[in-house]
Amino acid sequence: MRSVGASHRSSAGSRDAQRAQYGGRLMSALIERLDDLPVDHLTPLIAESEQEGLSFVRRLTEEWATAQNRFDRPAEVLFAARVDGRLVGVCGLNVDPYAGDPGVGRVRHLYVLPAYRRQGVGRQLVGAVVAAAHGSFITLRLSTNDPAAARLYEALEFRRYSGDARCTHALRRPTCPHVVQPC
Repeated sequence: MRSVGASHRSSAGSRDAQRAQYGGRLMSALIERLDDLPVDHLTPLIAESEQEGLSFVRRLTEEWATAQNRFDRPAEVLFAARVDGRLVGVCGLNVDPYAGDPGVGRVRHLYVLPAYRRQGVGRQLVGAVVAAAHGSFITLRLSTNDPAAARLYEALEFRRYSGDARCTHALRRPTCPHVVQPC
């Protein structure tokens, strides 16, 4: 695991704005790039997510174990968030398998333990993914049916998209003005 540099941390001004948004409870998580998946550390995330009726954290570990998805193709990455040494969230970036374009990335498997939500951890994870995508992807896409997650993505400049059943939100890289459609 490697710690993500300062480029993935919020600036002081935006931290103040985030503190106000989260009622003063902004957490500073250590965001790490995972080169190996510590399944034993993910057990609490799997259990909590399944109690919420979500299966994608378990699917993440299963796909890693079978080498179906290890976030190891060019420009792909998997991040973990740690607070006081405890793994409290994950988020990944893949080439979007549905887009048919290697310049389109997909935000995958964002999950934060319930006790750490609305404290900036998810924002930090998605921010690390967006920063990692810079220079490799002209568009990031994702799919969510969770209203709270949708609000988070929209606060991070993802826009709702309805032209594809496998894409609910997209972020077009502002450095790529030649892209006409986000998805």
